Order: sequence, then C-alpha cells, then structure tokens
Amino acid sequence: MRIVIAEDDPLLREGLALLLRAEDLDVVATAGTPGEFLVAVDEHAPDVAIVDVRMPPTHTDEGIVAAVEARRRRPGLAVLVLSAYVEQAFATDLFSVGAVGLGYLLKERVGRVEEFLAALHRVADGGSVIDPEVVAQLLARNRRTDTALSELSPREREVLGLMAEGLGNSAIAERLFVTDGAVHKHIRSIFSKLQLPPDDQADRRVTAVLRYLDGGRR
Repeated sequence: MRIVIAEDDPLLREGLALLLRAEDLDVVATAGTPGEFLVAVDEHAPDVAIVDVRMPPTHTDEGIVAAVEARRRRPGLAVLVLSAYVEQAFATDLFSVGAVGLGYLLKERVGRVEEFLAALHRVADGGSVIDPEVVAQLLARNRRTDTALSELSPREREVLGLMAEGLGNSAIAERLFVTDGAVHKHIRSIFSKLQLPPDDQADRRVTAVLRYLDGGRR
C-alpha cells in the first residue's frame, strides 16, 4: 500500500509517517500544503492519501478541495480525511461524489492505533468509514430537524448510523446482537422509507448514508 500524507502540522505529519512505516506500510511522500500534496499524487501514484481538512493558506476547506481534485486526477485513489472537529458540511461535500474508498475520521482516532489502521485498510480496500463520533453528533443534530429521517424508527436510525461507519450487515448484526436477517429487514425498511428503489446506477447504501449525513435533505 503506497501512501501520501497531507498535513500542515509537521509533528503530526511525521508522527503519522513513523506510525505507518512501523506497520510496514509504504509512505512514499508527505506534504504540508495542498499544492505539494497534488504534486506528490501526480509523481508517486499512491494507493491511499491521508489528508487534513484544514490546510494553508486559509485553513478552511483546502484539504477537502485537494482530496476531490486528487481523486479526479487519479480515479480509484482512496482518501482518508482527518479533522479536528465534526464538520458536517465538509463531510457531506467529501462524500457527495461517492463513498467508495473514502473515510472521514477525527484526528483523535489516530491515537487509537488499531482503530485507525483498521479504518485505513477498509478505505484502501474500497470501503467507506465515518468516525463513530461524527455519526453520533450528526444523528443528534438531525433528530432536532424535521426531515425524511424522522420516519425511521430508533433501531433503523441505529442501523443507518452503523452503515455510515462503514459496517457491513454481519458486523452490524454483531454490534447490535441481532441476526443478519433482522439487519437485512431493517435496511430494506430504510430504503423504502427514504424512497430509494433498486437502481443499477447507484449504491443505495451510499445514497442512504449521504442522506443521513445531510440531515435527510437529499
């Protein structure tokens, strides 16, 4: 796995590189600015990019913009975005172009090495990952709004939240101590209530998660 790291904090940037190299992962380049990051992507053709949301010069959404551009230049590039805070707009902007090979984690998750590495590998394998704390905070916010999500039962919201974390049906069943069949039933109900019919052109799980992140406004 070839990795490029884009992080303007030199201590965190080098710390991430040391952590990943200690796990025998190939960190081919590190960058402190969006421009340096895009040059590294063009030059090294990485499999995965780890990108900070807030980067120079304005420290607003430069990391998200650079991540989207990197995937445009290198289709199939997996991207794991790191953020210090839960920023709903940035999460939905990132996932609006599809969720294959994308992750959004809070930086504090890096300190939980096993969880961080598991998320990195899941994204590299084409999965999607959203930090559990991000999911919890977005769910709390969305409960206060009158959206399409209001039709979901508490259990269906819980299942949808776990889907947003990137869990498959079996993992959701294990987390909730229910059968795979029960999870499948809940997911079918979620799709029905969110009016997501079968469509060969779209992944309903991804669409449902995007609607969840966006407060049901999609």
